Amino acid sequence: MSVRYLPGRASRHAAFYLLVILLSFFSFCAPKKPSDGRVNVVVSILPLAEFVEKIGGDRVAVTVMVPPGASPHNYEPTPQQLRQVSEARMYVKLGAPIEFEIMMLDKLIALNPNMTVVNAGAGIILRSNDNHDHDNDHHHGHGSGHDHHTGSDPHTWLSVRNALIMIDNIYGGLSSIDPARGESYTANYQQYRGILESLDHELTTDLTSKKQRRFIVYHPAWGYFADDYGLEQIAVEIKGKEPPAQAISKLIKRAKDGDIKIIFASPQFSAKGAEIIARSIGGQVVFIDPLAKDYVLNLKTIGRAFAESME
Repeated sequence: MSVRYLPGRASRHAAFYLLVILLSFFSFCAPKKPSDGRVNVVVSILPLAEFVEKIGGDRVAVTVMVPPGASPHNYEPTPQQLRQVSEARMYVKLGAPIEFEIMMLDKLIALNPNMTVVNAGAGIILRSNDNHDHDNDHHHGHGSGHDHHTGSDPHTWLSVRNALIMIDNIYGGLSSIDPARGESYTANYQQYRGILESLDHELTTDLTSKKQRRFIVYHPAWGYFADDYGLEQIAVEIKGKEPPAQAISKLIKRAKDGDIKIIFASPQFSAKGAEIIARSIGGQVVFIDPLAKDYVLNLKTIGRAFAESME
């Protein structure tokens, strides 16, 4: 599924609302499809889908709004995804200031005002987004109750300790809309919570003993992760843009002074700046995916990569 760039905000919004009207009309006129008994849940990003499926098991059917390979900073949903929203029982939002939710969430809720909206991020303390902004000061949400914090880091899910809060909220949401299956949800939740607690313990063991505490990333998605284990992320990107030559020169010097040989980049973003620095320090670029669906395996793999870069 490709990312689409539309020419203007006004035309984009007009097309969206026309589509909402058409979807509402056909949903009303068409007979309801037979249900397989599963609860239809829509989530903003892939890691939230993983959390819902781990708790809901085969009793949930999950639709992800931002598909693999796309960025939540600029993605717009397809007509098929909008229809799935119109049929959902529950929407799980990240509850942090990612552009997708800032720009689209109110519209999605208007499409299906009867669905339960669960804020996976309720109770998470947002950190300051020191390294970049995603133009959050230009967008404002109205009416849906979703949080908007100018200058806050949206990458909350990349902290395992935050993920533990998220699954608490998701578990509460599923139990609320489908109490008949509460025992199953409870058993799955307790099992998955234990897995995440073990993952946090493993990462703590692997990372807190390192003398080198810094790592360089292109897109600064790993601030919450770094905070958990006493690390420092150094970002190449500046306010969502490629850094100027002077900033790259400073990063190169900092990497050489700190004997840093690996620059981490995300597949959703250009790695041009990271590649320039890597060549200059005789190092390499390693890709890590902040949006991979297999959350536990991904965080284990990335934790090992960070640990090895600090040897």
